[in-house]
This record gives sequence, C-alpha cells and structure tokens, in this order.
Amino acid sequence: MSYGITVLAMVFIVSAGLGVPMGISMLTAGFAYMFAKHQDVGLVVDQTMNGLSNNYLLLSIPLFIFVAQLMNASGVTERLLAFAQATVGRFRGGLAHVNVVSNLIFSGMSGSAVADASGPGLIVSRMMMKNGRYPAGFAVTTSAVSATLGPLVPPSIPMIFYSVIAGASTSALFLAGIVPAVLTAGALMIGISIIAKRRNFPAEAAASWLQIIPLMFKALPALLMPGLLLGIIYSGIATPTEAAAIAASYALFLAFVFYRSLHINRLFSLIAETVGQTASIGLIMSGAFVFNYAVANEGIPVLLKTTLLNWHLTSVQFLLAVNLILILLAVIIDEVTILLVIVPVLTPIATALGIDLVHFGVIIMLNMMVGLVLPPHGLLLFVMTNLTETSLSDVFKEVPFFIGVLIIMLLLTTFIPDIALTLPVFFGYVPLGH
Repeated sequence: MSYGITVLAMVFIVSAGLGVPMGISMLTAGFAYMFAKHQDVGLVVDQTMNGLSNNYLLLSIPLFIFVAQLMNASGVTERLLAFAQATVGRFRGGLAHVNVVSNLIFSGMSGSAVADASGPGLIVSRMMMKNGRYPAGFAVTTSAVSATLGPLVPPSIPMIFYSVIAGASTSALFLAGIVPAVLTAGALMIGISIIAKRRNFPAEAAASWLQIIPLMFKALPALLMPGLLLGIIYSGIATPTEAAAIAASYALFLAFVFYRSLHINRLFSLIAETVGQTASIGLIMSGAFVFNYAVANEGIPVLLKTTLLNWHLTSVQFLLAVNLILILLAVIIDEVTILLVIVPVLTPIATALGIDLVHFGVIIMLNMMVGLVLPPHGLLLFVMTNLTETSLSDVFKEVPFFIGVLIIMLLLTTFIPDIALTLPVFFGYVPLGH
C-alpha cells in the first residue's frame, strides 16, 4: 500500500470514527491525499465543481426532495393512508400492510427512503403503537422496512446517482425498479401475514365500497402523480429532469389549489428545508468526487478489475461476490458512501463481464435496501427510533426476519435478471437478449 493511499485511508477512518459528517470526512481524506502526493488541489476542485455543475440530471434531485416535502406538509400523506387502510387494513396485521402499501405509493412521489420513513412511516407506526395494539419494535420495524422500497420505485434519487456514476439510462433504471419493487412489497406483506397469524395481531374493520370510493377520489390526484411522472418521461414529452420540474409544479397545484391545505408561509420553510437537504447531498457528492480521484489516481480500480477478471468469475459469481461485499460494508459504512465510492469501482468490472448496467443498478438498489435496515448501522432504524422514541434493542429483535425477506428478493433478482429487465426490454431501452 502506497504512502498516499495510507494517508487517505487513515484520515477517512479517523474522521468518520470521530463522527465527522461523511461528506467532510471524504473531502478531508481526499485533500490530505493530495497534499501527501504534492498534487494541485485547485485542479481537482475545479474538476469536481465542473462535474457537479455540468450534470443536468443532478438538478432533478432537489426538485424531487421538494415534491416529498410538499406531499408531507400538505396533508396528501394522510389521504393516501386513509385509502390504503380502507383497502388492505382488513387483513390480519392490517396496519402493517397499510405501512407497505402507503410507502410503495409515496415512494413514487418522494424518491427518498428517509422521506418515506418520516412521512407515512412515522404516521402509521404511531397508529400501530396507539393503545398498545402492536409492539413498538414491530411497528417501527415495519415502517423502516417498508420505507426501503424508496430506492427501487421511480423517481428514485439513488437511481439518479447510479445513472450519473455508471452512465446508464435513467429512464431504463426507473422502469427496471418497478417489478422488483412490487414483488418486494408483496413479499413483505406475505411476511407480515405470517407474523400476524403467529402473534394474533388485529385486523381493522372492513370498509365497504361506499366508504372506499370517496377515499379513493380524495387520494386520486396524489395517486396520479407516479403515473403522470412516468408517462411524460416515456412518451418523450420531457427528460427525467424536466419531469421532476413538472412533478414539483403539480405538487404545488395540489397543495395550494386542489387541496388548499398549505399556507404560503409554510412554503418558504419547505424551500429552506429542501435547500438544506440538497446542500447536504452536494457536500457528500463533492467529497465522493475528490475521494474517487485519489482512488483512481492510485490505480485501484484497474488493479481490482484485473484481479477479478483473472479469477475468471462468471457474471453470477461476480454478482454474488458484490452482494456479499456490499452487505458486509453496510455494517460499517452508510449506503450513500458505498454508492458514490465503491460502486464506481465495480461498474467497469460488471461491464467487462457482460452484465447489463441496468440490471446491475437494480442489484445495487436492492443491496442499499438491505443496508438501510441492517444493524448496527441501518440509517432507517435510527431515523425511526429517534422519531418514535423507541428502543433500538426492541427494533433489532424484529428486523432479522424482514432482512431475510429482502435478501431473498435480492438473490432472486441476481439469478433472474428478467425480474429487472422485462420492462426496459419491452419499452426498447435494453436490447432483446441483453
């Protein structure tokens, strides 16, 4: 190991271990590397800023964050929950099923697992814990696990990141996530049904069609959002970035004109929150660019690519190795860092082995889903326990079963690429025979 890469690793490990934000840790390590190697810091900063400012696709990220903020603040979430409760609440463990369905729908508007957890996930978990109807650990766990659907469901912010990293089609990735997301939601609901039957969890009162139809019409404008978004992208009317702007405009229309549930003063605070979250993401991406420059400058991607190709791995063996590596890394590193630092090293190897980058992207998203709820570092577990003031130990007892469900879906998608590629092939984004 060279002196430069030793400095990079040590500074990063120490910074992250001291609790320094991940973006600043990566920036600090990257700059320490360049000073150690006597390289021009200004040149790398210039390349980093150009990489951020010249990528049109990245503009969609703050717009989708803004959509999620609007939907949470304008009462749309409650309308979606009422509709979901009327349709699936009648099953045993009904509110846990509502959690999955509402998060699946809301993911089609927010693009963020954290937004899903702190929106519908938080509301449903509180409903579940009210009067002790469900154990707190189970309620919080189902909210966290349901929110993991966010990276798969378009418009997924992690998919946008991956598209920038791998050069894969964002439109193809959005299509590729739909079937795995629906199948994963179904698998989670089957798992909930098994637990609910064993533990005799309650079911909600069955709603009649006379009750469901008015709730559906109240929620319909919000339910149309994912279809509107995908329709304008795949019809060729707009690019994903332009579609994000249209989605934000539509969300503003719902909040101020259709539902009339948001005051102008609240809008300014939502814009400020969006700017704050976007700045945080920008800092992480800047750190990742500098960090990746150091890694590439040391020739690590080429060395790793040569080593793995010399092992003569098949594509499936490589994907299984990637799954294992990413899950192990998720125990100690957050998912955004893995996506921005580790995945750029892996995509050239996947290409060399003939693995479709759209399929590979879905594999990465499924790994991120596992990492979001994998103890001890699972981000969504900490988000939900903090919001609900629930003990982490109670959540850690409940989460292994659901991690098992997610891993099963990960392995199925690894061995059966058509789960991810059927829709991209059908719409012509991936060639037949891929």
